[in-house]
Amino acid sequence: MLKFYFISEKCLTKLKYSRYYSSKPPNTLFFGSDHFSLYSLELIYNYHLKGELVNRLEVVTKLSKNANVVQKYAEKHNIPLYNWPNIPTETAFDVGLVVSFGHLIPESIIGKFPYGILNVHGSLLPKWRGAAPMIYALANGDPETGITIMKIKPNKFDIGDILLQEKVSINENMEMPELHKLLGELGAKSLVKTLADLPNYINHSKPQLIDNATYAPKVHPSFAVINWNTMTSTQIYNLHRALKGFLSPTSVWQGVQIKLSGIKKWETISDNKNHKPGYVAFDKRTKSLIVLCADNKFVNVESVTVLGKKTMTANEFNNGFLCKVPINLRYFM
Repeated sequence: MLKFYFISEKCLTKLKYSRYYSSKPPNTLFFGSDHFSLYSLELIYNYHLKGELVNRLEVVTKLSKNANVVQKYAEKHNIPLYNWPNIPTETAFDVGLVVSFGHLIPESIIGKFPYGILNVHGSLLPKWRGAAPMIYALANGDPETGITIMKIKPNKFDIGDILLQEKVSINENMEMPELHKLLGELGAKSLVKTLADLPNYINHSKPQLIDNATYAPKVHPSFAVINWNTMTSTQIYNLHRALKGFLSPTSVWQGVQIKLSGIKKWETISDNKNHKPGYVAFDKRTKSLIVLCADNKFVNVESVTVLGKKTMTANEFNNGFLCKVPINLRYFM
């Protein structure tokens, strides 16, 4: 007696992916624009040179006279390079890789890739969707973050199904350059891990939980403004370490904008009820400024840049500005 076995379309798709993927490495188109992208591009290219993981490798970025690091790397290593949005349509690519690209990719392009387009995102999605996940994680004082490898969808950023996530701890003194390097390297390794077993990761991908989503939009200068009346010493310190290497926290002295550098927490609690948050004094022992915060604690400030002037040490600011003002007017606003 003959028996007939019916295989679902989903199972056939899995079988097709697995057989095809095991027969040769995929032709890969990489989309990127900055140093975070470069961690992944360098590692993928090294595998490509060894004939592993990817077959043909080509790159898409936004070309300009002041070439970004992705453009420079591709030109240096003679990797075929395309200017977004003019990407190749006459050649077949199996998978796209997007790392810190900054442009929405339309459905008409996504549909050309049999395995879709993968994205390396610097957070544990759906937490911190958006352009600046690492900055928001640090500014928020998060104890951990990580890398998400996901499939992109058209029309919106960071909403696709999750293929892989890797966690890292954030210690309370970690600053943006350290976290950027840590997640850049982890993102590259996670991407390689995903590509090595892509059909399996695709078949076991999971949708994001929308109710848990938080957002990390592009950071504008207003993000760096300190509100002494509402922000605690910890929040101000976290803002400093989140913006390190990108922006300096800003305030106002006597109606003029200033930038503050080398901010640290000062654990001493103020017992002086005559002063309000924002009060600034010079500490001779540490040769730093101490500023009163909303939690009645202080932060240290090592250097100050007054708009239109060179950066000065706390001692120089004290001699040139602070000591010339009555005590009751010594406030950052």
